[in-house]
Amino acid sequence: MKDDKRTARVAARIQEELAQLLVRQVQDPRVRGVMVTSVSVTPDLLDARVRVRLASGDDAAARRALIAGLASASGLLRRELGTRLALRNAPRLSFHYDESVEKTRRIEEVLAEIARDPKARDDDPKDE
Repeated sequence: MKDDKRTARVAARIQEELAQLLVRQVQDPRVRGVMVTSVSVTPDLLDARVRVRLASGDDAAARRALIAGLASASGLLRRELGTRLALRNAPRLSFHYDESVEKTRRIEEVLAEIARDPKARDDDPKDE
């Protein structure tokens, strides 16, 4: 239980520090407008999975460029995190695009469409 609290605390600090570092230290234009949505850390604190998304311009090419830019900056970010968090070993950072907002939006659109069109509910092929 103590380890769970520590990993959660470290993950929260990593998220805070990364948000600041990405704005202040990383000059790569591919990384502009990035938001760190969540961070999860392994119990040994050696690996961190960082979920990110773009504030705007959310197409597939921009997503790929964002992840490439973050991968390029990961050494700098890891080094800075190690210093700021005073960890013996700074975690390896793996960046992943957070699609949860888009998935939620799509589900809401489908539900709204179903609510607008009661026929769609009656046309269920299972009823035949």
